[in-house]
Amino acid sequence: MGEFLTQLSFSFTVTGPIFIMLALGIALKRWGIINDAFIQAGSRLVFTVTLPTLLFLNLVNANVHQLGSGELFIFAALANIAVFLVFEILAGKMIKEPSERGVVVQGAFRANTGIIGLAYVANAYGEPGIVVGALYVAVITVLYNIMAVITLSRSSAANASLDHRFVLKSIITNPLIISICSALPFTFLDLRLPDVVMQSGRYFADMTLPLALLCTGASLDLRQFKQESGHANLSTSARLIIAPLLITFGGYCYGFRDMELGIIFLMSAAPTAAASYVMARAMGANASLAANIIAMTTLGSMFTCSLGLTLLKTFSMI
Repeated sequence: MGEFLTQLSFSFTVTGPIFIMLALGIALKRWGIINDAFIQAGSRLVFTVTLPTLLFLNLVNANVHQLGSGELFIFAALANIAVFLVFEILAGKMIKEPSERGVVVQGAFRANTGIIGLAYVANAYGEPGIVVGALYVAVITVLYNIMAVITLSRSSAANASLDHRFVLKSIITNPLIISICSALPFTFLDLRLPDVVMQSGRYFADMTLPLALLCTGASLDLRQFKQESGHANLSTSARLIIAPLLITFGGYCYGFRDMELGIIFLMSAAPTAAASYVMARAMGANASLAANIIAMTTLGSMFTCSLGLTLLKTFSMI
């Protein structure tokens, strides 16, 4: 019991600061200190400037040996595709409403790896974790966009499907993917940027996670919890329990341990990505349900991730 409590304490050092920043964002919005304009501008700044800078600098500073094994990223891709297919099959049998089927599936597989997942990894493993996490985010971001279009297009209400050229463009022009691809030549060729550039970039990078978490918390609509929805509960359970369990168990069986298995779990235990709301609305699906799932998984993830991390540490799997 003492060992379990010790590991639980460690888990809260990983998830606790994130929960506090999210709660602070909610409080600042309620007190009127930050508003919708700040949230919109801050979120855009994070996505287009500060987060790409953070990923770029950590990769530039890394050496090739810190990038992790290619097997990790191949496994991440295959595991997430497998989970997506499982949810697609189950949703087809359990959900009759076409406008909600794709939203439930997307909410179940599409984790917020770029913000919450990366913040978990940063708290647990520091800069070495961020380096590996950056490549993980790049691989998964491409997959998520493709799978989201597939599942939403399969719903008849969304059959006025999004132009696939738009999806391809959104992947190619994604700032996170651009920054990671731009940094890799520096890493492999062991090139270094001038100190003044690195230090200036670090100023931007250091504001990424605090600003991103504040904006994420402030953008949460807690009124969504008043909307009873069995489909939201189903998607939330799949995102916070089933997906992390399947992916992490698969990683363990494959042979991943320590930091690699920890990153697999932390990324898969992240809540539903905010982008799922934008995609659902753009493709004519039930956007209100998508918002409900985001709110429920964002707050629920703090507890499920803490418990999962505690169990993995207790049994010396990570």
